[in-house]
This record gives sequence, structure tokens and C-alpha cells, in this order.
Amino acid sequence: MSAGSHGELLYEAKVLDSKVKDPNDKKDGYVYRVHYKGWKNTWDDWVPQERIRKLSEENKELASNLKKDMDAQRRAASGKPPSMTMTSKKRPFGSDLTGSSARGSEDRSSEEEFVRRPAVRLFIPDTLKSILVDDWEKVTKEQKLVPMPAPTPVAQFLDDYYRAESANRRRGSADADLLEEVIAGVKEYFNRSLGRILLYRFERPQFYDVHKWIESGHGEHAGKTLCDMYGCEHLLRLFVSMPDLIAHTNMDSQGVSRLREELSKMTQWLAKRAEKYLSAEYEHAGQDYLDKAKNGA
Repeated sequence: MSAGSHGELLYEAKVLDSKVKDPNDKKDGYVYRVHYKGWKNTWDDWVPQERIRKLSEENKELASNLKKDMDAQRRAASGKPPSMTMTSKKRPFGSDLTGSSARGSEDRSSEEEFVRRPAVRLFIPDTLKSILVDDWEKVTKEQKLVPMPAPTPVAQFLDDYYRAESANRRRGSADADLLEEVIAGVKEYFNRSLGRILLYRFERPQFYDVHKWIESGHGEHAGKTLCDMYGCEHLLRLFVSMPDLIAHTNMDSQGVSRLREELSKMTQWLAKRAEKYLSAEYEHAGQDYLDKAKNGA
């Protein structure tokens, strides 16, 4: 694959094993089990030969350029300056290729490779980009918060979208099943990633309070999920982070393409209904909250 190709990143990996792709057709080539450096063994993956590149200075440079290209596109999608991108608040996937290469230079063998992994380039409509910028300014500059629970929570949006979009899918078809899987996946991703990567520092005290409500065992919010509490302002941040999250799944390029199509439909549907799902007035936090946020509580 040429350096100008899109939708891919390169990750440093070590080949652990190999086998014939099709035992009945040895001409079909081999697949290789690889371990991605710096990642747990659960990310080990079988990949075809065409997704593997030899570790070389040229491919290290290519990996760096592909990462820079993806970062630039993500900054453009989020509408925020580089220092405020969401990826700056977590370890960017594949960001330390050069550093890990240097650390492992003494024991490197010919089996170490760069492996291409599919990535999602998700289309974010301009309407939603503008809302992302406004969201960033309201929280980080004006020190305001989305009210909790959100007037129109993520769970309601996903349920509404499912009802609307399922009318376009034949019941029992693969497309209908895929829609259900994507809706369930978005809920799972949101609940798991909100507290880890989607919040601005100023929102953390609010998150701790919401988490206490959910875990309390009593009261109207007990037992709910974060999807039931947070709104589409935070769901937009998940959409921007999706390329990073999907890059380290075991999904093949066809699966990534289908997921991109499904998520793009979802973002376009949301953009056309932004007034309903993204019109909540942000609240002034109040002095007590400001003190907690300042003290890191």
C-alpha cells in the first residue's frame, strides 16, 4: 500500500506464528499472528501478508506521516486547536512508534513488523462541527456544564434513531441485524469511554456526582447507565474519538467500511435534528462547584 493511501495506520508489531490461509489452497498465501507492541495480548491478531510491512526507516516515516494525517483530520473534525484535541487526554493509539522502536532496537529481529490496521474516517457534518466548537468553549472557557440528567439523553436519541432507521431495513435481514449491533455498540462504547476519554477536566466533579447517583442503589437515577444521564453533546465527542477506538479492534476492512457507513448515517440524522437533541442550555456551575473543580475534587 502506498504512503498516500487513506483509512489506515501502521503499528509496530512482532510476528508470533504463521499458517496457510486456506489449507485446501496453499497458493492462497499465509496469515500471520502478530502482537502489537505496547498493547495487551488480547489485541493479538491474525492478519494477511498484504497487511504487513518490514520494519524499516521508510516505514517508520510512513507510520509517522499517517498518524500526523489522521491527527490533522481529527482536529479539523473537532474544530479545536491541537492542544485541546480529545486525543491529548489519553494515549493516542500508535503515537509512540519511534520511541518504542528506539527502546527495542537492541533485541529487534527480522520478525518484527509494522502492521496496517483498518481505521474509521467518520464524516462529521458541518452543523455538528460547529456544535463541538461551541461545546468546547462553553465548558472550558465559560465554565458551564450540560445539565444532569440531560433533557434528551443519549439513550433516547439512540432509541429514536433505531425506530426511524429500522423502518428502512427488512426485518430479519443482515442490514437490520447490523443496525441493532451498531446501536448496542455505541451504547457500550459511550458507557465505557465517557469517564476515560470524553470529559474535559472541568466536568469531572459533575461526573463523580452522576456516578454516585447511578451507584447509590436508591433514588430516581439508581441503576441507570451513563447513556441515560448524558446527552448528545458528549455523544458528539465519542463520534470524534471513534477512529482511535476502532483502530484497535479486530475488525477487518470490510467491517470497518460498514461501520463507517452506519455511523455516518447516524451523524447525518442527528445533524438534521440538532434543535431537538442538542439545544440544551448550559448551566453556570456555581461557586461551590468551581472550588471543587479548582481543587481537583
